Amino acid sequence: MRFDIITLFPEVFAPLLTSGITRRAYESGLVEVHFWNPRDHAEGNYRRVDDRSFGGGPGMVMLAEPLFRCLTAIRAARQETHPAPVVFFSPIGQTLNHGSVEQWSSSAGAVLLCGRYEGVDQRFIDEYVDQQISLGDFVLSGGEIAAMALLDAVARLQPGVLGDEGSHQLDSFNPALDGLLDSPHYTRPEVWQGHTVPPELMSGHHAHIARWRREQSLRLTAQRRPELLESARLSGKLSRQDESFLKQLPHGSSEASSGTASKKL
Repeated sequence: MRFDIITLFPEVFAPLLTSGITRRAYESGLVEVHFWNPRDHAEGNYRRVDDRSFGGGPGMVMLAEPLFRCLTAIRAARQETHPAPVVFFSPIGQTLNHGSVEQWSSSAGAVLLCGRYEGVDQRFIDEYVDQQISLGDFVLSGGEIAAMALLDAVARLQPGVLGDEGSHQLDSFNPALDGLLDSPHYTRPEVWQGHTVPPELMSGHHAHIARWRREQSLRLTAQRRPELLESARLSGKLSRQDESFLKQLPHGSSEASSGTASKKL
């Protein structure tokens, strides 16, 4: 798959592409990433890419023409029969979630438009943007961080990128977990600052361990993201044993999991 990124600051992506386990996706070519700076397609001595907003107000707006020229160059470089969708990162976009990441991970890629300043001339958005994506109800200084979030989420789902092929299937929100949150994890030493590893994980009994993890997943989801639990219930993904466990949970509990009633900083 190929992602073409329209950005005024391509240099900020360098650590993403060269660090961590997901670099395998970029180094192997499983995920191709190409950068396009609108300034290279702007006219005049100053290569201007923004101007003041009609109607007044603070901030500048990215010009439509350099973006159009940039997109035209991308289309020529991709040489696609079916043009890749243009994605714009925007507060009005659909919130990125696991389901949409999975769809992108099996796609041919996209053109990612990273806005800056007060935004992008609406005429370019209306004419050329196919989809808008948001990371949540907050505003970033530009779309680069959102683009990196999408790239990282997509890259880790590619075959051979993670050390264990099944690792991502146990991620929070994954269908393999019925869309619930993942359970807590522990490693050596067995006792740390007086806190022990839950005995179920030390039992060596695979069925007991699996059930403990399922119950912790249910507990966390009920406490932190009850809407995910309700969605799983409506989809028929909760067993009688699950429902029986949930009925035993104390109402109003705010602890993340058993054994974590207090935290110290």
